[in-house]
Amino acid sequence: MRNFLLLFTLCFSAISLYGQTSAEYSFSLDEAIVFALDSNYTAINARREIAKAIKQKWETTATGLPQIDGAVSYQNNLKQPVSLIPAEFTGGEPGTFVPVVFGTKQSATAVATLNQLIFDGSYLVGLQAARAFLDYSENSNEKVRLEVRKGVINAYGSVLLSEQLLQTFQRNKETLENNLFETREIFKNGLIEEENVEQLEITLLDVDTQLNNARRTNEIARQMFKVALGLDLDERVVLTDDLDDLAQARIDLGLMNSNLSVEENVDYKIAYNLTEQRNLELKLEKSRALPSISAFVNYGTQGNSDEFSFFDNDQRWFQYSVLGVNMNIPIFSSGLRSARSQRAKIALDQAETQLQEAEQNIRLQFDTALSNYQFSVENYENAKKNLALAERIEQKNQIKFSEGIASSFDLRQAQTQLYTAQQQYFQSMLSLINSKTELETVLNTPQLRN
Repeated sequence: MRNFLLLFTLCFSAISLYGQTSAEYSFSLDEAIVFALDSNYTAINARREIAKAIKQKWETTATGLPQIDGAVSYQNNLKQPVSLIPAEFTGGEPGTFVPVVFGTKQSATAVATLNQLIFDGSYLVGLQAARAFLDYSENSNEKVRLEVRKGVINAYGSVLLSEQLLQTFQRNKETLENNLFETREIFKNGLIEEENVEQLEITLLDVDTQLNNARRTNEIARQMFKVALGLDLDERVVLTDDLDDLAQARIDLGLMNSNLSVEENVDYKIAYNLTEQRNLELKLEKSRALPSISAFVNYGTQGNSDEFSFFDNDQRWFQYSVLGVNMNIPIFSSGLRSARSQRAKIALDQAETQLQEAEQNIRLQFDTALSNYQFSVENYENAKKNLALAERIEQKNQIKFSEGIASSFDLRQAQTQLYTAQQQYFQSMLSLINSKTELETVLNTPQLRN
């Protein structure tokens, strides 16, 4: 029994350990992007939109292919109608009528009809519109994937930034606690004034507040990252890249010399798709003035009986078949078709104007993104130099304070300057990463179409 309990405990522990390890995700930035492009909620629905567009395309195509319908009917004349015929037909007196019931009391019919569209201008336009809608869905999916990529990079960098700040604030707090402890001991010996202690206490309170806020920010940033990847908020996630390494890798001087190809921008593609759709709508309205031709052929059989004997072997069935052609010719609509065509033409003009506006906006976005990227690179380099200077100034003031040359107020100023420089440096790295991503999005550099 003891051996069984031991074995059960070991198995349960192994299962629990496996469940814990299998629930943990580990991502580099590139791995996170690939994962999100497959699992992000918006990306999943964008792929479904493409699937819907493909089905809609076939739905439109199928309307011009042969359609076969079947119908089965059964009638029971509970009270058969009576017709009057001249009595002389049956040898009766002329001028009188005899009531007669025609037909049987019950009848059953089965018929199959094949319909085939021969010509319809709106059908041809519909095929083109279905293809254009599929193109639009694919371009929308591309835009979603670009936005998902941008969102993942921003969320990944935000997590790294919050972790970097968390670690930095923790180190700063430990350094301040040591300074405060030494200063209090010196104050107890009457060698310095109490103000020196109070200055350090103020600084420690500020850092402690920032540390608590960094913890909350880190938790929120991690949750946003999980949502961006399409993960449950309770999942455990480990990020393997370093913020500084990512920032260094994002410095690409060659990207600053990039030339914009407006036609490759996904927003331009979508605006162009809208123009195509409006043009097809105009064609559709004009096609309504054309005749439409369709043909049909049916085959049926009918049985009649006074009793319900349609499943008997001796039941007689009478067959029939019809072949026909229909032509619908629009003649006069009181200006309805003309008004619709004019309205569609105005909508097309609007779409073309929007396309021109989109082109100008894309050029503006490119210039803005390029300027922001250049600024981010310069700001990152300056922030790194400022941090090094602030660290040296703070170290010098630490030495001066410990030797009694500098006051706690001077030390607090140097420490505050250092803390500001640290935050500006970390923030400059995230800004560099995001600004390069924004520029790549405008240039459609990743080419995320699948």
